[in-house]
Amino acid sequence: MTVLHIKQAGPMLTVQDLGRTGLMHLGVSGAGAMDRISMLIGNRLVGNSQSDAALEFAHVGGTFMAEKPVRFAVTGGSVDITVNGEIRHGWESHWLMPGEVLKIGALRQAVWGYLAISGGIATPKVLDARSTHLRSGLGGIDGRRLAIGDCLPLGEAKPAALLALRKPFSRSTGPVRVVPGPQADHFDADAWKSFLQEPFGITPSRDRMAQVLEGPAIHAFAGHDIVSDGTVAGSIQVPSSGRPIVLMAERQTTGGYPKIATVASVDLPRLAQTMTGSTVRFKSISQEEAEDLLIARNHALTDILASFEEKSEFAAKAEERHA
Repeated sequence: MTVLHIKQAGPMLTVQDLGRTGLMHLGVSGAGAMDRISMLIGNRLVGNSQSDAALEFAHVGGTFMAEKPVRFAVTGGSVDITVNGEIRHGWESHWLMPGEVLKIGALRQAVWGYLAISGGIATPKVLDARSTHLRSGLGGIDGRRLAIGDCLPLGEAKPAALLALRKPFSRSTGPVRVVPGPQADHFDADAWKSFLQEPFGITPSRDRMAQVLEGPAIHAFAGHDIVSDGTVAGSIQVPSSGRPIVLMAERQTTGGYPKIATVASVDLPRLAQTMTGSTVRFKSISQEEAEDLLIARNHALTDILASFEEKSEFAAKAEERHA
């Protein structure tokens, strides 16, 4: 079995796939990639299936070596990539040969990056997924962040050409769209006016579980304590501090704060990728609108995945020669 060696590990380097389903009643949220689209594109670039696991990192990637030839792709945002000191480009696949050193630097204008390897990361499945759930200590390697010296097994790679993303991949812009939450009626007209008309800053208080926003205090006239009920990815809780908390991939499955709104699934990856210190605004839409937007996004993603082009034979052979 081919093994990927971690020589340096960036912050929050973990194994992630599409996450777990059907376990909310047991207190286990899905985990999975913070930016699923970027991970799916990376897997497609190296010839993997969409369910294969990849590596997710925050801000900085790290340094890696493989024991056998593998294809790799780095997605998520703009980032400096080198193989033995030679520049490689993101959003396309490349060869990594035995003995070569792959270095992935710091992301620009993004938070979460992905390293997809042909064959996928083949750590054992836990509760039917390989995703690392740090809060619960599940998946990946011992349910923890990856570190220098870790060795990751890789699955059997399928023969495939080197590919590049030629159709520009851009995220939607404008306000982050939200659907009124289950406790929307805990907030009066003034609270909703502040929530929808004022900007909110992305604070450093963020991880795979949640991110805290800073802006006008949002007060629930009906109180900030409720009987705990279920949460979903994108739930926006409002504690007594009045600072909204957006729940993310490793959220708790229940919560006792009122939820003013839920980030539409189509915009949740964009919010996850918004840099600390940036500001966002919110726009309220209906559940039906949110569903239509997600369907349209999924159609667009299908078009992107079908638009990849094979890299020129010259470029592919040049990489092999440098190996």
